[in-house]
Amino acid sequence: MNTLEAILTRRSTRKFLAKSVEREKLEKIVEAGRYAPTGGNCQSNHFFVISNPDVLKKLVELVQSAFAAMELREDLYKSLQNSIRLSQKGNYVFNYNAPALIVVASQKEYGNNMADVACAVENMMLAANELDLGSCYINQLKWLNEDPTLLEYLRSLGLKESERVYASVAIGYADTESGLPNRKESPRTGNLVEFL
Repeated sequence: MNTLEAILTRRSTRKFLAKSVEREKLEKIVEAGRYAPTGGNCQSNHFFVISNPDVLKKLVELVQSAFAAMELREDLYKSLQNSIRLSQKGNYVFNYNAPALIVVASQKEYGNNMADVACAVENMMLAANELDLGSCYINQLKWLNEDPTLLEYLRSLGLKESERVYASVAIGYADTESGLPNRKESPRTGNLVEFL
């Protein structure tokens, strides 16, 4: 798969098989993230490659608990409203039961933290597509990056005091008939372009 093909065929996967992702594939994916551009080449991203089912289960529980405690308001971002609503019903799994989650943190006081992390996540999603794995960009840990309980747990996993999570990516084998991620064409209806 060439680069343009990987970009044009990448789609978000939200339904995964309960099949572990091989360590070798996870290493390739995170290496693609490590080679993403960073402001001034500072390379301050911190990657947590999580495939331990107990750690994933604990994160799901903490995220659901944090969102369930929030007030559901109409002025909130639609996806955030959905996270709160499902959490309050008690059936929210923010990572879509993916067998792997790569959480990416950066320095809280660094001005390019979100941009650097987003570049890394995109690289990892493209690498996952190349490796016939599904992926999905996950915002929920970023939305909760000041939640004290979640912060305490993430620190127990190695998150530094000066860091916060800015994105994560769910990785796994797609639960499709072929076992491959959806690669159907998805026409662009937005993202205007002006050539000047």
